[in-house]
Amino acid sequence: MARSVRKIIRIDEEICTGCGECTIGCPEQAIQLIETPDGPKARLVKDIYCDGLGACLGTCPTGALTIEARAADPYDDDATIERIKEIAPEVLDIHVKHMEAHADELTATHKHDSGGAHHNHKAQGFTGCPSSQTMHWTGPEIESKSSMWIESELRQWPVQLHLVSPSAPYFQNANIAFIADCVPFCYPNFHQDFLKGKAIAVCCPKLDDVQEYIPKIAQIIKTAHPQSIQVVHLTVPCCFGLKKIVEEAIKLAGSDIPLEEVVIGIKGEKKEVG
Repeated sequence: MARSVRKIIRIDEEICTGCGECTIGCPEQAIQLIETPDGPKARLVKDIYCDGLGACLGTCPTGALTIEARAADPYDDDATIERIKEIAPEVLDIHVKHMEAHADELTATHKHDSGGAHHNHKAQGFTGCPSSQTMHWTGPEIESKSSMWIESELRQWPVQLHLVSPSAPYFQNANIAFIADCVPFCYPNFHQDFLKGKAIAVCCPKLDDVQEYIPKIAQIIKTAHPQSIQVVHLTVPCCFGLKKIVEEAIKLAGSDIPLEEVVIGIKGEKKEVG
């Protein structure tokens, strides 16, 4: 099997805590926990099981997972399916849907057999992960006789998590919301529903360096003694890691404050949280 340079998962064992969240978050079951002298650590089973699409990235609370380009054996979907059937047949449908959603990011067309049903991803017309695929849609045209200026509910600056100070006065005894940075663009009533009366920190669990997130959020919680904490993120896979990050920060801060999760679709609709 000819090796070539391609995108593939990289696991930093120095900051891996062995929590196992990535093994659950990988639809291909390409990651497993092994015992090491430093405790359990996540390891890539084989190159051929990793598609390099990074579905697991948002599941790691410490940021130990990244995508790198290196020489690796090519991804083998047939071998991956056989592995899934052997060790976790209950997630086969999740794998199929994952492959369908990322069809245009793969270098070849893969066919899947799930209970006898064949899925040809290219033929089905699937066009990529919602976090990065190009989409366009139209909505109803609403005519308005006059435009209305709506006052901003923002009462702080800065808003980016990397820039805010844990001791900022606007965090003190506040209702704090940690918000994925695409949410305000998708949700039309963002200021009224999620910003009004809140202090916020905006971040992206996919594109930012998340290694600093947990200790910083924990410091905000310790310093500010917030009245409530809310996480608002989109339905795209990379966004779901934000909840886990904030949960780990709450634990690190030694707080028992409840966490509210709100999930928004990319077309602006609120989703039910299961």
